[in-house]
Amino acid sequence: MSKKTVVLGASDNPSRYSYLAVQRLARHGHPVVAVGRKEGKVGDTNIITGKPEEKDIDTVTLYLSPLHQKDYYNYILSLHPKRIIFNPGAENDELADLAKKNQIEPIEACTLTMLATGQY
Repeated sequence: MSKKTVVLGASDNPSRYSYLAVQRLARHGHPVVAVGRKEGKVGDTNIITGKPEEKDIDTVTLYLSPLHQKDYYNYILSLHPKRIIFNPGAENDELADLAKKNQIEPIEACTLTMLATGQY
């Protein structure tokens, strides 16, 4: 089953984990909305800036430090995802608590590992 995913902190730099996440999510058949600081491309996926309105989001996967996440709290909650994945380095108790209060499951995990092991 495909899960529409917002990759927050997307980069067009192939050495970044967010780049690999966009690439592998698409390869696994998940629709990807890549949101980054600057426009770019990962394969066929455009990286967009700002806070695009999206519907039917299953997952938000974070590649931003907790400090940079603050500007996106309201945006993330407005997407009404089923879950937020806090990738290594993105762990944030404050946002995880907000997620729980909004019936969103916070998960501390690695998107790449979840995809590789069939747990996504």
